[in-house]
Amino acid sequence: MEINPILLSLRKVANIQKMKILLISPAVDTEKRTNKWLMMPQLALYILEGLTPPGHEVRIIEEEAEFVDCDQECDLVAISCMTANAPRAYELCAAFRKKGKTVVLGGVHPSILPHEAMQHADCVVVGEAEGVWETLLNDFQNHNLQRKYHNPDPNLEKYVPKDFSNVINKSKFHIIPIMTTRGCPYDCDFCCVTDLYGKKIRHIPIENVVRDIKDSGAKNFLFLDDNIIGHKKYAKELFRAIKPLKIKWGGQASVSLLVEDDELLQLAAESGCKSLFVGIESVSVEQLKTMRKGIKEIAHLESSLKKIKKMGILIHASMVFGFDNDTKETFEETVAFLQKNKASTASFNVLTPYPGTRVYDNLKKENRLTTTDWKYYDHNTVVFQPLNMTPYELQMGKIYARKKFYSITSVINRMLGNLYNPLTYFFMNYGHMKQVRVEARRIDRLKSVLFENQ
Repeated sequence: MEINPILLSLRKVANIQKMKILLISPAVDTEKRTNKWLMMPQLALYILEGLTPPGHEVRIIEEEAEFVDCDQECDLVAISCMTANAPRAYELCAAFRKKGKTVVLGGVHPSILPHEAMQHADCVVVGEAEGVWETLLNDFQNHNLQRKYHNPDPNLEKYVPKDFSNVINKSKFHIIPIMTTRGCPYDCDFCCVTDLYGKKIRHIPIENVVRDIKDSGAKNFLFLDDNIIGHKKYAKELFRAIKPLKIKWGGQASVSLLVEDDELLQLAAESGCKSLFVGIESVSVEQLKTMRKGIKEIAHLESSLKKIKKMGILIHASMVFGFDNDTKETFEETVAFLQKNKASTASFNVLTPYPGTRVYDNLKKENRLTTTDWKYYDHNTVVFQPLNMTPYELQMGKIYARKKFYSITSVINRMLGNLYNPLTYFFMNYGHMKQVRVEARRIDRLKSVLFENQ
């Protein structure tokens, strides 16, 4: 007698021992919350949920948005963290394990420092979850959980469903994350992306990206790719495919690659690109020469930004302070450059020696690290001795630059170059203006801890 394959599948699901799985993204600080307008769901948790076979109950908790109850009933806890929230992740590991729960750690920090993570969890996932999560769950159910799981080259062809209905219906977040590629060819000194995903750019099938967008029911997206246009042919096909969906999106792109191809820039704009995160990092000519960037001259950079803005795309400039070429004058020069070019928004970061990067290795070798408490490794707090100023001077210079750039006068003056998208411009600047005050108060509280005698 022929067995109906659908019935057979249902029988298999019914025979699975149902588990309650808790997926958690910790906050950096339980007493501090990011401004709601600058928050978005953690994509890794939704990928894990999509990779979980039917028959299990999965709950996602993002501590930035809701309280984590360590007494709740569950069989398995999986926590994804980066470096800054690793200490909080370790606290949650201890709390759940004390309750007799099995805890899995994954994410950027555990992938870079798996031996450290293993001291706090029963199991560590290194790198990407695709190709290991289902195996891990099977091993756990068969009482054969391994200490470490790693698939260096997972298959990205298989579609992984992602259910964002809960966060959309409850209006927890205003932007939905999406990813189309992994890997980055640039290998910057201060970045560990190549250690995680490699230098080769790997693609998620475009039809899967389109399905993600359609299934989400959302209209505003942020592409998390390290370089959305890293592979021009793929990017052009992607932009053509999502154009009919009438969405609005932002992403990160290399300025040099984008402006040298008029068709690529045009397609990006037509597909709904409303803002681009541009890693300028520094406006020092000497520093640009050391960063293996495609753009070496400030004049070329300025003309490239103008070209992008003419397409109606807001520019979010990412700046980094603390390079060995930086001086106390760098802060004023940076703000002047951004204001002159009417940058829509900007993030002012401190050079952070994340573990796994050459910057970390070099500063550690030179004995210039001032703390290895990971909660301060957040690209906002100085954790090393700069070459041309004190750590406190670097910290306050960074706060000064952000405060001046987001002053009411600056926001009004820059609006003249951003009138093609005034509402988005206003809300993005408003969110950052609120965070300026929060950051200043935080550093004032930390002064005696991190900048004593400075």
